[in-house]
Amino acid sequence: MKELSVISKSKELVLEVYIICAKLPSYERYVMINQMTRAAISVPSNLAEGQQRTDKEFNNFIRIARGSLSELKVQLEICKRLYPDIDNDTAMNMIDEIGKMTYGLMLRLKADN
Repeated sequence: MKELSVISKSKELVLEVYIICAKLPSYERYVMINQMTRAAISVPSNLAEGQQRTDKEFNNFIRIARGSLSELKVQLEICKRLYPDIDNDTAMNMIDEIGKMTYGLMLRLKADN
């Protein structure tokens, strides 16, 4: 099965989040870094798993991925307030783009059923 472009884009987001996390102080390892990387990794993981399921199940996995996107967005907003010198604009733009892509995918799955 061909990988969806939204999964590829989500993997790029994971890399971007790791770049941001590398700039955070080491004492954030067990709090901010852990939470942000887990949320970021959850997005492509859920999309990839869902792609292997029925359309109804896939829709649920997309919703989980969208929840992780929302969680990551809030975490990046908090990170920006705590560490204003760290640029997170690329990641935030990617979140918005992936959010639109996942919404479109949900609509497509609904239309197919």
